Amino acid sequence: MTKPYMKPIALAVSLALSLSACGKHEDAEKAPAASTTAPAPASTAAMAAAAPKSVFDVSDLDSNIQACQDFNGFVNSKWVAANPIPNDRSRWGAFDKLAEDSLNTQHSIVDDAAKNAANAQAGSIEQKIGYLFASGMDDAAIEKAGFDPIKPKLDAIAALKSGKDVANYLTQNFTSGDQLVFQFGSGADFKDAKMQIGFTQQAGLGLPTKDYYTDAKYKEIRDAYVEHITKVLQLTGVSEADAKKQADQVLAFETELAKASLAPVELRTPENQYHFVTVKEADKITPHFNWEDFFKAQGVTIDKGFSLSQPKFFAEFDKLLATAPADQWQAYLRFHTIDDASPLLSKAFQDARFDFYGKTLSGQPEQKPRWKRVLGGVNESMGEALGQLYVAKVFTPEAKQRAEELVTNVRNALKARIENLDWMSAETKEKAVAKWNTFLPKIGYPDKWRDWSGLDIKQGDYYGNVMAAAKFNYQYDLNKIGKPTDRKEWGMTPQTVNAYYNPTDNTINFPAAILQPPFFYANGDDAINYGGIGAVIGHEASHGFDDEGSQFDGEGNNANWWTKEDKDKFEARTAKLVAQFNDYAPIKDKPDVHVNGQLTLGENIADLGGLNVAYDALQEALKKNPQEAAAKIDGYTEDQRFFLNWARVWRGSVREKEALLRLNTDPHAPASLRAMGAPSNMESFAAAYQCKPGDTMVRSGDKQVKIW
Repeated sequence: MTKPYMKPIALAVSLALSLSACGKHEDAEKAPAASTTAPAPASTAAMAAAAPKSVFDVSDLDSNIQACQDFNGFVNSKWVAANPIPNDRSRWGAFDKLAEDSLNTQHSIVDDAAKNAANAQAGSIEQKIGYLFASGMDDAAIEKAGFDPIKPKLDAIAALKSGKDVANYLTQNFTSGDQLVFQFGSGADFKDAKMQIGFTQQAGLGLPTKDYYTDAKYKEIRDAYVEHITKVLQLTGVSEADAKKQADQVLAFETELAKASLAPVELRTPENQYHFVTVKEADKITPHFNWEDFFKAQGVTIDKGFSLSQPKFFAEFDKLLATAPADQWQAYLRFHTIDDASPLLSKAFQDARFDFYGKTLSGQPEQKPRWKRVLGGVNESMGEALGQLYVAKVFTPEAKQRAEELVTNVRNALKARIENLDWMSAETKEKAVAKWNTFLPKIGYPDKWRDWSGLDIKQGDYYGNVMAAAKFNYQYDLNKIGKPTDRKEWGMTPQTVNAYYNPTDNTINFPAAILQPPFFYANGDDAINYGGIGAVIGHEASHGFDDEGSQFDGEGNNANWWTKEDKDKFEARTAKLVAQFNDYAPIKDKPDVHVNGQLTLGENIADLGGLNVAYDALQEALKKNPQEAAAKIDGYTEDQRFFLNWARVWRGSVREKEALLRLNTDPHAPASLRAMGAPSNMESFAAAYQCKPGDTMVRSGDKQVKIW
């Protein structure tokens, strides 16, 4: 189940999360692992002792573009022009290049596991990953099976005669980890974060957001969606006329669900993520869906209650159980059963899925090679197990220790910032520092690996293996309900090129794969490292104090620790950041299409806070190394190089359809704007590049945003 409160820095994982309610985005796999050739991070002291080396190619800089007018263009335009988006991707940039290189590392691991699976220790993760990957690459067996693996489910759906039948079917289907209409899983209680409770969340839509069902500007996409549904149904033998009728029924059904669903901006609000009820209270909201029966079937004991997180959505779900004809429910369940399983079925199903979710929604010309898609399935099914093999191959204990040092330096800079704020009262500062004191940094990989002994993976049965893993992982998640929260558990795999903050356990998390270039260089100068991984660390720590994280205390509870006056000041400052990003129109040929400053507010606060904190940490490091502070590398000062690497991390380009999709769904602003948004508010940037008031990269006076 998606944890709506997890805060990644990058867009690869975060988009996957934002679309997971419909689970349909072709390019929404988790970011892959790092290259095995990447050097390990070095300590600040070690870097100071070594002669700084040029790890930033200044020939990439465009001298025809002024840094003070378009910093992203100055740093990245030449690289973008020389690196077009590959046909099997909808975007391409620094994160994606790193991810592409990293795929080869993971590929070698799973390929070796597949070749040696028969001789591996019985029941070992090496054998299970080997069998899983090999079964996914067995095109002949998958083609021969066609859609046979889902025929039992389709037969069960065809037998449904009433809303009660539908409710029973959904309940039983959930037990296998196959979730339809809504999501269910564990999460920290917002009022007692030390304990795990059950969470239900809205889902069930095949289009990205509720607006796609009613807004006139998405009519072409709706029409294409109906064509996609029709095609998918026909692949299972439904006649063209009947498939068209059912497709219309599906769209009408989802439109009703969409009307009761919350928009992405609304879902960022904690009160829309948590609505605690007893089982009896939940039954009053959904009189046609019995929650006691549901929990009993899942093997879950609900004590005081659970979170029915979006009551309006569940009331509409219940209404449809009572009023929607059985054949409409059948059409809806039939389509989503087929469509969700399409990556595991024969080529015709895979291609149909890509044609809509890849080409139509994202503008991606070509589907990714089979091995990449299967590797995505391995990550989804046994990601932490693959991470265990990955860490053993590429990440050393020394690298972890060195990363911990940098995390400490940046965290200390954040504390100093809090203590020296001129707009916050001493009372609120005390509580902010108390929250800072309870931060738990996690570096590289889990202290304790998951036990996979209960998962049975067989040779030659890709669909069966993925379903077995889905059920295994679902039960693993449900087993947490009613138990204490484990703050040391990870929500990302070690091979993920990303990082995140979780407000309900107050942890900042940095997987092994991001602790490498261009974020961190063993022999790089301080400026490059603080402008890269230092800013990432600062970003995640700042999430603890963004518009959403600031509503949680150090224990992870949704609680107010602000005075009213300080909260008002905070919101006045963040409103200016909303206005800044609302003004951006990132698509060249669509000047009327703007960034949603409210949707992206949390990430923009974290970028601004994180970059300021990392800059402060850099200055402290340079005090200890005055020789480096005074030197120039490739003609650029350390302050200049700090911002150069920040912008380089966000270099890239995106297809127009993908850009439009992200503007509607992604809580992160476009990468090109992240390169410029935070620096334009920093006096240190203007000083570094000798920018003047009136330059595009200088926001001054009332337009300048200062928060943390």
